[in-house]
Amino acid sequence: MGKVDEIRERLRRVEQELAAELERIVEQNHSRFRYTIRAGQVRFETGVRSLHRGQRKGLFAYVRNAPIAYVLTAPFTYGLFLPLLAMDVAVNVFQQICFRNYGINIARRRDYLAFDRQLLGYLNAIEKLNCVYCSYANGLISFAREVAARTEQFWCPIKHARRTRDEHGRMEEFFNYGDVTTYGTDLLKIRAKLLD
Repeated sequence: MGKVDEIRERLRRVEQELAAELERIVEQNHSRFRYTIRAGQVRFETGVRSLHRGQRKGLFAYVRNAPIAYVLTAPFTYGLFLPLLAMDVAVNVFQQICFRNYGINIARRRDYLAFDRQLLGYLNAIEKLNCVYCSYANGLISFAREVAARTEQFWCPIKHARRTRDEHGRMEEFFNYGDVTTYGTDLLKIRAKLLD
């Protein structure tokens, strides 16, 4: 095992440890902020919702106190909704047609999109809308990235000559740039990891 493989193995162990710790913190937050999740639904303890509603900032005060730059840039922020929606449809159609044809496991969209922050009683209608929008945009981009990563793993699993920022997790299994021998002999092995 080379130095890079050793570091990757340590990184995998640390990522597992981090995931376990984050899960522990989430569980602590359930009791700290007095909620449970049953069948995918958040349930607050009695009295918590009224506490939340009492902290909600009214719409008029929220808009009145908003910096003018925030108000003026809102159309640009929300102007991305239609391109995001188009991307959502395109990515879904792409994977339904192509992944089924190639035998690649379909990425489940619901694994990347979470809509729950708008249920918080201390948010007003504008804040809730903002939360839904940001959840959709970021979840959709994560979903699209996974579909693109699976596509790349199937068709061109070759690392780049230079490192790029925030590479997807599948990249580490790709062939080294310029490694013609391994690419020629092991391409089907890398593809097989995606297949049904």
